[in-house]
Amino acid sequence: MTLFTYNIIRMLAFTAITSIAAFFAAPFLIGFLNRVKFWKKNARRKAITGEDAVVFHSLHKDRETTVPRGGGLLVWGSVLTMTLLVWLIADRIPGQLWQNLGLNYQPSEQWWFVLLNFFTREEVWLPLFALVAGALVGLADDIITICGGGKYIGGGISFWQRMAVVALIGLVGGWWFYNKLEYDTMHIPLLNFPDGINVFIGALYIPLFIGVMLASWAGGVVDGLDGLAGGAFVSIFAAFALIAFSQGKADLATFCAIICGALFAFLWFNIPPAKFYMGETGVLGLTCAMTVVAFLTDSVMVLPIIAGLLVMEAGSVIIQLAHKKAFKRKLWLSTPIHHHFEALGWPAHQVTMRFWLLGVIFAATGVAIRLMG
Repeated sequence: MTLFTYNIIRMLAFTAITSIAAFFAAPFLIGFLNRVKFWKKNARRKAITGEDAVVFHSLHKDRETTVPRGGGLLVWGSVLTMTLLVWLIADRIPGQLWQNLGLNYQPSEQWWFVLLNFFTREEVWLPLFALVAGALVGLADDIITICGGGKYIGGGISFWQRMAVVALIGLVGGWWFYNKLEYDTMHIPLLNFPDGINVFIGALYIPLFIGVMLASWAGGVVDGLDGLAGGAFVSIFAAFALIAFSQGKADLATFCAIICGALFAFLWFNIPPAKFYMGETGVLGLTCAMTVVAFLTDSVMVLPIIAGLLVMEAGSVIIQLAHKKAFKRKLWLSTPIHHHFEALGWPAHQVTMRFWLLGVIFAATGVAIRLMG
């Protein structure tokens, strides 16, 4: 068996194991979230501008106060557990056994560590840190929202406070990439067709990283319909798994793949009628991890294409606000844009599935363009 074949087997096997484990863990999480009534006590009535969100409230007033948030715990919790468990099995547990037997060599030098472990400093430490850091901030926001505190509309941490925290995570990530990993160029595909070009940006790498992190976080508004966010992120991380694998970054590809595995289990319980919603703990964690993976694979320029569904959702909110400010009326019935189609009479499951298809098309297009380089 070649190493190439083994890496494919490892990636798919860990994806399946993560998915199965998360599937069996989900009912316990759902039961817990229901017991603690982890949902909004009052449905959102105000838009981000402070006006009455009449259309949104009429569509979601019942679901917001009966279906718990926090489903993202299943996603990042499964990924974190799987990553650390494999690392312990491959390294720490055998290492202790060898010491007890009086053998003086490191398990990291042995074949099973190389083949089994994917928790490597070069490829997985940073995206895992971003996933967990973002998820913990999101969890705090979810808890404050449920308790009814905070300044943000509907409760939770205020918009500017969350933006500051996301920017801080981006600052740490950008600094690490530039100073520790010595990243200072950005790949632009299609220029000098077909290979693309690498543009030197130097210290601008850090503000670029922060900007992309904030833009990715804005795409989190996709979490608004049963099954929508989960399906969107599956397409995105599957795309980055393909890109990473094509670059020889098998550990990073495996990390992206197990996120997909956890999302598969989440989707099983999130498709209509949803048993729980992802919440900010899932959305913020996944968007932070997505940003880091995009930089690790030098795919920043195709990120808006791969995550085109998120761009479309966030863009619809920005355009709606600008249109209302300029023309004193709404362009769409409700935003993010999926609520507009709901208001037009599309069944929620129809909106979700059609947006899934768009997400796959966006992701496939982005991967094709990136692989040209």
